[in-house]
Amino acid sequence: MPRISLRGDFINKIYQPHLSNSHRYQIYFGGAGSGKSVFLATRCVLDTLSGRNTLVVRNVAKTLRSSCWNEIIKAMDRLGIRSLFRINKTEMSITARNNGAQLLFAGLDDVEKIKSITPQKGALTDIWMEEATECEWNDFKQLDKRLRGQSCHVKRFTLSFNPVYKTHWLYREFFQIWQEDRFFCESDTVSILKTTYRDNRFLTADDRAALENEADPYFYQVYTLGEWGAAGDVIFTNWRVEDIPDDIPGETRMGLDFGFAADPCGFLLLRYDRKNHKIFVLRELYEKSLTNYDLANLLRPYAAGGAILCDSAEPKSIAELRALGIPAYAVKKGPDSVLHGVQWLRQQEIILSPACPHLKDELIRYQWQKDKSGASLSRPMDRDNHLIDAMRYALEGDMNTRRAFTQSKAQLGL
Repeated sequence: MPRISLRGDFINKIYQPHLSNSHRYQIYFGGAGSGKSVFLATRCVLDTLSGRNTLVVRNVAKTLRSSCWNEIIKAMDRLGIRSLFRINKTEMSITARNNGAQLLFAGLDDVEKIKSITPQKGALTDIWMEEATECEWNDFKQLDKRLRGQSCHVKRFTLSFNPVYKTHWLYREFFQIWQEDRFFCESDTVSILKTTYRDNRFLTADDRAALENEADPYFYQVYTLGEWGAAGDVIFTNWRVEDIPDDIPGETRMGLDFGFAADPCGFLLLRYDRKNHKIFVLRELYEKSLTNYDLANLLRPYAAGGAILCDSAEPKSIAELRALGIPAYAVKKGPDSVLHGVQWLRQQEIILSPACPHLKDELIRYQWQKDKSGASLSRPMDRDNHLIDAMRYALEGDMNTRRAFTQSKAQLGL
């Protein structure tokens, strides 16, 4: 490696020990303006000069040039060492002149390119997944398999992101070791560093003021404090969990979304307070591999409560449930019924019983679809929505200002 003279303050103090971090999985998360990306870009540059081959990825290829690529070029210029590299802007590759090691870039939306990427010399030793919350668990697992082959360097998979929600695969995969009162935790294979704007001495006073004066609760929690919150592009924010008293007002509603092997069957019992636009969700069923006979047995305690409104795409299942004594009826889907239903639900106040954890997880994760550039579309994603669909079905009559089947809460034994 060429001899490079570096000042002791060329990166923020909190990151300096991580220049030589050798954990297999390295997590750098926290708030906006904390210097995560600048540090990792700088480390990539120095690692390449020491012989490491790094693949830098984001979910969408188009976002790489304006983010990681630019940060790495700026890191070279800050260190005054751009001349030590051959830079190919067309192919988006950077090669160290002293040893042939490379920095390579790819978007996860270009599967074939990911499969074919290999450094011109030696094995891939590092992967940096920027904005990892945008990426899928399967992408991470497939990329992890790419870190193989002979090398004198230990293999490392680095993930950087602003936290979103605790049901995200990143939290489930890595944060068992995390302690909320720490800024750093580690195991034999995993290290986690949390940083915020307070750790970045290079921010201006205006930068700090903008973060400290953030008025939106979600943005303050995630981007100012660097804490796990709700999804940034989440569809529903109009809900909360609390104990629901027995004497709540409203009319009983029930909805059912069919499923079997890969997808669960989802059922909701709720009450709708039409006057105050409040939805009280009392019970949920969320089960896989149920036959219609099994499902009928689970629904029987609710059968006296009125109609159970179901997905009209399964008329055979509806007929079988009716034959088994369950008052199952198909909803009347119309054009854009999903978007119409979602927009109507967004105008209500949704109160969940603590007995409904799966619906809570769906409300946390349910997001708008995105185009190839990452921009949000006016269509919800068709996943993580089985109980949300059941809620739409249950309230279809209310959305269309028609009276639906009703029954008292007492008749359901609640």
